[in-house]
This record gives sequence, C-alpha cells and structure tokens, in this order.
Amino acid sequence: MITVELRNLNLQAGQRVLDLGCGEGRHAIHLLVSEAVDVVGIDLSIDDVRTASERAKPFVGEPQTPGRLLLGVGNGLQLPFADNSFDVVICSEVLEHILDYRGVLAEIDRVLKPAGIFAASVPTFFPEWVCWQFSDEYHQVEGGHIRIFRERELRNSIESLGHQYFARHKAHALHAPFWWLKCLLWSKPESRLLAAYHRLLVWDLMQKPLLTRALEKLLNPILGKSIVLYFVKPQSPPDEPRKYGQETAAVAMEVQS
Repeated sequence: MITVELRNLNLQAGQRVLDLGCGEGRHAIHLLVSEAVDVVGIDLSIDDVRTASERAKPFVGEPQTPGRLLLGVGNGLQLPFADNSFDVVICSEVLEHILDYRGVLAEIDRVLKPAGIFAASVPTFFPEWVCWQFSDEYHQVEGGHIRIFRERELRNSIESLGHQYFARHKAHALHAPFWWLKCLLWSKPESRLLAAYHRLLVWDLMQKPLLTRALEKLLNPILGKSIVLYFVKPQSPPDEPRKYGQETAAVAMEVQS
C-alpha cells in the first residue's frame, strides 16, 4: 500500500533515499524493486525491521532488482547519519506517533542534502478525527497516534525549516470507511461485516481492478485517509563540515541486490 507517489521524488540512479519509520518495509521494498537507488530503512521497532528484512529477501540477488537496501533500528530524534547524507527522505505515517515531532523534522532537515526532496504523510484530519470520536482504544493503544494534524500545521512546521512546498495529494480513500467501521466495532473484531470489508481491501490491493482504482481516485480528494506533502530543501553553502549524529542503531541488516 504505497502512499508516497514516486514521480514526485525526482529519483535519479545512484541516489540515497532514507525511509524514516519504514515499518514493515512497504516504501523501502517498493523502491528496492523499482528504482536504481540505495535505500536505508530505519524504524524504532526491531520486530518491524525483521519483518521488512524477511519480506525483502525474495528480491535479493534477482537480476531485475535494481536497488540496494539497508535496514536498521534507530531513533528518529538521533539519526546515526552525517549531515547532508540523503537525496530524498520519506517519512510516512510516523509523525502522528511522536511527541517531539519537530525534533524529528529537524533531524530530517540535517541529513537531507541541499536541493533534496522530503515527502511527509500523516492521517488526514477529518477521517482521523472520526476514528477518535468512535473509539478511544484506536488511539490510546501503546505506540498509537497522539495527535491529529491539520494540513496547515504540518506544512508550516516544515516550511519553518526553510523547505519549499511544491505538491500535495491524498491517498487511501477506501480505507477511511474501513477504519470508521473498525472503530465502531472495536469490541467485536470477529464482525462478519468488518471481515468482508477487509477482504475487499486485500482484493483491491492485490488485483488493482479498474473499478476500485477509479473509485478511490475519485474519492481521494474528499475521503483520503492520508495527506502527503512534498518539499524541496533550499540550497546552502557547502563549506560547513559534516557532522555525525549519535549512533543509535540497535541492529542492522543489509539487503543488497
């Protein structure tokens, strides 16, 4: 389930891409198999990183796999990378989980090269607000969402670092009603209706039928569950020495083609 549109990243062969908060690897692995770039996926959860590594293994060594992938565990507030290390940074569905999200944005700014592209996605305000109204458990679970972003709030926070906004879109409209239903039926996870909707989403993701793809494209501007914003970091003088962040990786697993 890819949230970030790669066409907005202006990827070039040989570039370095950071997927910060990579989770189980959906964006990192997609880049591995579709682009000739070096991808680094970092997440705070060792279990998610292990799952991402397992999911990436089938593509390792395949001649049609153009990219390379390095996965590791680390803290977004103290990234173990030099200043100006990455051409592109993706931070998808992460910032809503973090108390000091501005600190994470500052780290992203530090490791992103001048003229580099930053893509950030968070849950869209209205679909997320509905979920919070229907269920406290939805956002009070360990590691859950601690805030609901307004688009302007997030955009202002990133623009305050000097980054220039250039594009936006919403995604996953078909998933918004599913999560509303899941929140309404939180105490009834065995619900047949919920299971049927889940099967529909899996079918849609796997088969990509024209009907549901067209329907989601039509509904995204209204019901899109995620909002994605794109920025470019301004050029800056290259005379400052590179600095290294505090090493925080608890484990690293390299996956190379």
